[in-house]
Amino acid sequence: MRVPIWQVDAFASEPFGGNPAAVCMLDQWLPDPLLQAIAAENNLSETAFVVRGENGYELRWMTPTVEVDLCGHATLAAGFVLLREWERDSGRVRFATRSGPVEVLRDDDRYVLDFPSRPPEPCEAPERLAETLGGEPQEVQHAAGNHLALFADTQQVADLRPDFVLMMALPSFGVIATAPGDTVDFVSRYFAPKFGIPEDPVTGSAHCALTPYWAKRLGKESLEARQISKRGGALSCRLQGERVLLRGQAIKYLEGVIEL
Repeated sequence: MRVPIWQVDAFASEPFGGNPAAVCMLDQWLPDPLLQAIAAENNLSETAFVVRGENGYELRWMTPTVEVDLCGHATLAAGFVLLREWERDSGRVRFATRSGPVEVLRDDDRYVLDFPSRPPEPCEAPERLAETLGGEPQEVQHAAGNHLALFADTQQVADLRPDFVLMMALPSFGVIATAPGDTVDFVSRYFAPKFGIPEDPVTGSAHCALTPYWAKRLGKESLEARQISKRGGALSCRLQGERVLLRGQAIKYLEGVIEL
């Protein structure tokens, strides 16, 4: 069996930036253990698996260790591939996912994700959170299975040196660290060792929580964001009712075939 595969740097304007994702096009769904083995072999934060359905495409996402309910950068990568290879005359592609329908729209040299909004809610800080992150947050909220930790400024987020062993014991999937930006509206980092991702380079799904949080706090619906991981990535975010629109660029890094 031969499976076409692409690797795309999502939320990047040039190679080696943003977040790399693999995109695998399938004629039909393979057994879950085989899909997970492919994702583990790719060893990227996410692999997107796509199957053409009756009313569009079906999309699933896997880290090297687990399947997840929502992934932004791998959706951008999948939309990028489809709109360049199979849907060249279309301006959008629609996916059926475990989190409901999502879309990718082409906007000149950028791509727009239409995702569900996931507003965070205040919560008590879990025990040893400051020790786990390597910094004391001003505020903690709960956001779709993650903890969102607010810091005073960009430098505090950049200086975090998390203890991933301690983080594995937290009662959440991972931690989103965020602060007001110096040159953008806000910055963030995302840590998810339980998913096999100590630090994710750029996390679209985290911005489903970050966008409504910062939109409310700053009193504006359109925001510019940057995830300040080592690779880094830029996102334009817009809160639109119960949806979040995330706009960014993508670059194809490689194209090939998996031999099974």
